Amino acid sequence: MNIAVNPLPSRPIGVDLFSGAGGLSLGFEQAGFDVVASVEVDPIHAAIHKFNFPKCAVFPNSVIGLAGKEIRRKAGIGNRKIDVVFGGAPCQGFSLIGQRAIDDPRNLLVREFVRLVKELDASYFVFENVKGLTVGSHRKFLDELIEAFAYIGYIVRMPWRVLNASRYGVPQDRERLILLGAKKGLRIPEYPADMTRPAGTPESLAPFPEGPSCLDALGDLPNAEEFPELIRGDSVKTDLWGVPSGYASRLRCEEESDWHFGYPRLGWDRTILTSSMLTEHTDISRRRFERTGQGSVEPISRFYKLSAWGISNTLRAGTDAARGAFTSPRPIHFAYPRCITVREMARLHGFPDWFRFHITKWHGARQVGNAVPPPLARAVASKIVEALGMCPMKPEVGILLGDPELLRMDMSQAASFWGIPIPIGRRNRKNGSKKRKQADIEALQSNEPEELLYG
Repeated sequence: MNIAVNPLPSRPIGVDLFSGAGGLSLGFEQAGFDVVASVEVDPIHAAIHKFNFPKCAVFPNSVIGLAGKEIRRKAGIGNRKIDVVFGGAPCQGFSLIGQRAIDDPRNLLVREFVRLVKELDASYFVFENVKGLTVGSHRKFLDELIEAFAYIGYIVRMPWRVLNASRYGVPQDRERLILLGAKKGLRIPEYPADMTRPAGTPESLAPFPEGPSCLDALGDLPNAEEFPELIRGDSVKTDLWGVPSGYASRLRCEEESDWHFGYPRLGWDRTILTSSMLTEHTDISRRRFERTGQGSVEPISRFYKLSAWGISNTLRAGTDAARGAFTSPRPIHFAYPRCITVREMARLHGFPDWFRFHITKWHGARQVGNAVPPPLARAVASKIVEALGMCPMKPEVGILLGDPELLRMDMSQAASFWGIPIPIGRRNRKNGSKKRKQADIEALQSNEPEELLYG
C-alpha cells in the first residue's frame, strides 16, 4: 500500500522530513525536484500531504527509529542517489547544566534529522527552523547542531542566514532560519539573493522591485460571506471572481509558467472557492473590527488588521491537541469586518489555489501556519539545483490530485486510513479548561463575546 512510482531519472530527488501539509515539498517540486518521500507524525496532516502529492510515499509516523533503507524501499528508489533531505525538526534548544544542548532529550527529533541525512547519504540538506534558534541560550544548540553535521561529513554554508519570505515575493513578514549543508567535497550552495522588497516600503530602502501586497493577494477572491454554504462547508462554486493581480494570477496557475518546474495538477476546477469556511462573528465583534485602522491591532482581541497596501503579519499555527488545541488568531481582513479564511491565509503564504487543506478552520489554519511559504522554499531549493550543476526540467505530464475524502478525516478516521494507532496526545482538558476559564473572565471583564477571543 502507498508505494510510490519511480521518479523521473531526469529530475533530482528529495525527501521531506516533518513535512506537514507540504510547503517545503511544494517549493522543492516547483524548483525541479521529485519529492519521493515525506514523513509526518500527525495522520491528518499526512492525509493532506497525500492529497496534494499523490505520487509521494508518505510515512504517517515519527522519524524516531525510521530507517533510511525503509524510506528507500517504500519510495521505490532502490540505491539511487538522494540529492537532498530537507525539513524543519521541532526543537527546544535549551541548555542543561553540564550537558550539551543537542544531547537534551527534548532535541531528539533534531538528532534524528541528522541521523537520516547520514543514513540516506544525501548530497545536500536544508534544515529550517525559527529565528529564535539564533539568539540567547538557543544559540548554543545551533552551534552544536552545525558541529553534529560536520561530524557526519557535511559542511554548512557560513554564515548561516535568517531569510524573510517577504524578500522572496510573499506578502507576509515571516522569518525562518535556513541552514544549507553539503557533503564534504561537493559544492556548497549559496543563499538565494533577495528578490523583492516588502510591499509598502519606500523604493529608496532596497534596490529590489516591490513585492505583492495583501490587496494583490486577496483582491480577486470572492467574499466568503456572500455564500451561506460556507458556514458549514469549506468550498463553493462561483463566478464572482475579481480581476487577479499578477501575483494572484500566478497562484491561479493561469499560465503554463505558473507551475514553474512542478507537475500540473489535472482536473482542478478554478471556479471553485476552497478552504473558505467562515467564522461567525457577533455584531459587537464586527463593529470593533470596522473601527480598527488598517495595519493596527484591535485593542480587545489583539487581532491584527491587514493593510491593503502592506504585507501580513506572521501567520501562526496555534497549538496541537496535546497542548490544548487552541487556534492562533487569524488577522482581520482589510476590507471586511471578519477574520480571514484559510484560503486567504494560503494566498498570503504563497500557496497556489489548487493546493487544498483540511476542511476545518483549526486544522487548515495550522497547516498553513506551520508551513514554509512555497516561494521561499522554491528560492532555496533552486540554489540546491544550482549547486548540483543541473538544469531543472519541466515534467511532460501532469498528475491527478488525491481522494477528496483525505481532506475531511478526523483524527480517528485518518489513523484508521493509515492503519496506525492515534499517535497524537489527546487534548489536555485540564489545561484547556484553565485557559478557557481565564478567557471567560477576560471576556466578561471586556464585555467581549468569547468567539472573538478565540477567532
